[in-house]
This record gives sequence, structure tokens and C-alpha cells, in this order.
Amino acid sequence: MSSGPLIVLVGPMGSGKSTVGALLAERLGVAYRDTDADIVAAQGREISDIFVDEGEEFFRELEREAVRIALAEHPGVLALGGGAILDAGTRARLAGRPVVYLSMNVEEAVRRVGLGAARPLLAVNPRRQWRELMEARRPLYTEVSRVVVPTDDRTPEEVADAILDALELKDA
Repeated sequence: MSSGPLIVLVGPMGSGKSTVGALLAERLGVAYRDTDADIVAAQGREISDIFVDEGEEFFRELEREAVRIALAEHPGVLALGGGAILDAGTRARLAGRPVVYLSMNVEEAVRRVGLGAARPLLAVNPRRQWRELMEARRPLYTEVSRVVVPTDDRTPEEVADAILDALELKDA
């Protein structure tokens, strides 16, 4: 597909989409965009506040629209929120695109983000909830992805290198 993002990153919260995405964009000389940041900017409040005030369904609608717009207009590196792939329409829009799934295990998630209160879907028993989320989402991440890049025990630079190699963009 010639239009749209050069690379789309998907994966669970804390997998490094933002950090690696910004690094990839810098290396490729393109812009970086994050649909969660788009939602926060448009709403003027944090995602956790949207969940509390309006509920998950309202947030998912905002997310669907943010992803639709970003896929249509952003030519650089794009990171999607962890749950964006739950929407069948979003998964269909990702078909044929250079999507990279950044995978990680629960121990790495705990180390990176602590699975704390700022994560509204992990408010009670975060380890169990993270595992349950991943059981539901892993097949969807895999379905939409051209490449799976494990991030456990890797630096953002190593992950970026693996992505560029896998997508054959190393010399881009």
C-alpha cells in the first residue's frame, strides 16, 4: 500500500510503541504520531479520565475515529493504542499495511509500567487482568501484523533495528 504510514506499531501498553516509534521516525526522517496522544489532545484530558467519566465504549469510539484519520493522513510512523485492534473495522483498515506487533511477557510489563493505577483496564489484580487482556488481544495483534518483534530484554534501539531489518527499511 503506497499511502498511509510507513510503519504502524501495535502491542500492549508498555511494549515500547511510543519510545520505539519516535526512534524509528527519527532514524527514517519522518514524523511520529500516536493515536492515544491525538485523543488526549482532542479531548483535553487523559485517557484514564475519559474511561472514568465516559466509559470504555465512548473511548473506543474516539479511538476508532482517531485511527481512521491517522491511517488516512499520516505518512510516517504511527503507534496505536493497545486496544485499537479490538475493533473489526480497524483491523480491516490495517490489512496490507506494514504493521509491527511489539510483544512482551507479563514480567516485562510489570517491570516497565508497574501495571499501576493510570491503566484503567488494570485497576484490580493487574497481573491477572494483563494476562486476560493479552489472551484476548494476542491473536488480534498477530492477525493484523506483518512482523512480530519481541521487546523483552531489548533496548529501544535493538527493537528499532529489528523492525527496520524485518521491514527491509534498514537502508531507507
